Amino acid sequence: MIGFFIQRLLQAIAVMVAMSVIVFVGVYAIGNPIDVMIDPASDQALRAALIKRYGFDRPLFEQYFIFMGNLLRGDLGESFIYRLPVLGLIFDRLPATLELAVCAMLIATLVGIPLGIWAGYRPDAVSSKLIMGLSVLGFSVPTFWVGLLLIMTFAVELGWLPSGGRGPVSTVLGMPLSITSLEGLSHLLLPAFNLALFKLGLLIRLARAGTVEVMSADYVRFARAQGLSESKVLGLHVLKNISIPIVTVFGLEFGSTLAFAVVTETVFNWPGMGKLIIDSITVLDRPVMVAYLILVVFLFVLINFVVDMVYGQLDPRIRVKGAA
Repeated sequence: MIGFFIQRLLQAIAVMVAMSVIVFVGVYAIGNPIDVMIDPASDQALRAALIKRYGFDRPLFEQYFIFMGNLLRGDLGESFIYRLPVLGLIFDRLPATLELAVCAMLIATLVGIPLGIWAGYRPDAVSSKLIMGLSVLGFSVPTFWVGLLLIMTFAVELGWLPSGGRGPVSTVLGMPLSITSLEGLSHLLLPAFNLALFKLGLLIRLARAGTVEVMSADYVRFARAQGLSESKVLGLHVLKNISIPIVTVFGLEFGSTLAFAVVTETVFNWPGMGKLIIDSITVLDRPVMVAYLILVVFLFVLINFVVDMVYGQLDPRIRVKGAA
């Protein structure tokens, strides 16, 4: 297990270094933020002073090494627009995005996996066909359209839930959360369901495919021949053996949910990182853009590293291969 851990850790570090180069070059090689930061009518002396102050007169590779040195010290620079430390700006918005993403993945997992198992266990039933139709709907319908439809139905027509915003928050373990109150939970339900819809369809189809495959395996037949109840067969044999691909996909989809919640946050006016990055792209606020992308890459790498460790615990063959 130690060899497997070291192998995955080295791979994660290599990916982080490679992606930091790609992100930095991709963002800093486009446009000129000086044109956004100062009035176009300003004199050349002020322009030259700002260029020198932010180091834009240096070669790109030198700017990158300065950036990496600051990054290793926990300094991601200062926003050109907000004039505040970038790390503080992102961490102020991170709890809202984390809360939304976690709730969306919980909805998708707690609903999608049981529905997928049932659809695979009774593939010819009418309910299973309805479940698979729901999964197709989750894949096919655009997120922004579903969000607008949810607002029109539950906020405008029925008036059951608020149309946007985060609502009141309470501090739990140093993080402001809205799920701690009924009013905050009412603000969270619509955007969380909207964000979960695609993941829900994916997990339904994945769980169904795994269940159909496992139900025809010999060990399931032997379990039934031993007189085990269907609930024990599904819980002990089916769920355990379909958990490996589900854990892998769960990790990947959780990372993508964190990174690409931009549309949902925009539609529901949710004050998360997505709204911040959209505003930063509009005004070419490079430090915020780079910091956001680096943070997203780090979260992806961290989540995949954790998934690999869990994968190794679930499948001993992976640990043996990694140690070798």
